[in-house]
Amino acid sequence: MANTVIVSLVSMGAMGALFGAGLAWASRKFAVESDHRIDEIEAVLPGANCGGCGYPGCRGFAEAVVTAGAAVNGCPVGGSAVAAQVAKIMGVKLEDSGERLVALVRCGGGHAEAKQRAEYVGIDDCRAAVLVGGGAKGCEYGCLGLASCVKACPFDAITMGPNGLPIVDKAACTACGRCVAACPRDLIALVPCNMQVHVLCRSYDRGRQVRDNCQVGCIGCKACERVCEADAIHVTDFLAEIDYTKCTNCGACAAKCPTKAITIEDGRPQVASVAS
Repeated sequence: MANTVIVSLVSMGAMGALFGAGLAWASRKFAVESDHRIDEIEAVLPGANCGGCGYPGCRGFAEAVVTAGAAVNGCPVGGSAVAAQVAKIMGVKLEDSGERLVALVRCGGGHAEAKQRAEYVGIDDCRAAVLVGGGAKGCEYGCLGLASCVKACPFDAITMGPNGLPIVDKAACTACGRCVAACPRDLIALVPCNMQVHVLCRSYDRGRQVRDNCQVGCIGCKACERVCEADAIHVTDFLAEIDYTKCTNCGACAAKCPTKAITIEDGRPQVASVAS
């Protein structure tokens, strides 16, 4: 009996050693070499792991740059400084990505301007409120003011203002897009940082209904179209939209808008330089 146990133990040990050696050989034989550039790129990234680049964290972005041809300037948090380092590691020329983007909340109807049709009692989240009869606000397109975007921002770039609307800190915003994804009404967009004129309304209702719900909603009157010399603003489906590639920040549309749905940051136009 003792001999049987000894033989069994020796046999199991020998088999274990044989399998271990086989696995060690296979790991060397079929090992996939890791590109050192992945580690180098990850090291220069901010480490926010915010997902703003569209990949699962900074490591995922680094792997995508090296193995899948992702843009070297794809990290919105790091900006141009990090993009330059990534480009250097990859040995490529960094293309100019254009103007820095920031988040814009496209709704001006806060507590003072917009009607409430009900009182919402429930989870303090816009996505939850919109499931309960579309929320409490009279305008079905307006900001619900429950700060889902504030909670989603990993950089503390959005706060809730006293009028019940989110306020974006342009200096802190990295255009990661988390707030854009968090808003159930598609009210937040990433726009060029140097643009000063904005349409703060997303309602597609007809003018009369807009006026019933909000004092500062776009009524689709097209007055803005008629005064824009740059052909940068047009009304489609009762809503004015600005083409930021054409807008010169002149502010003529804002001055003409009868409901003040079009606004100018800081209250004054700042004409952008136009390339000759």
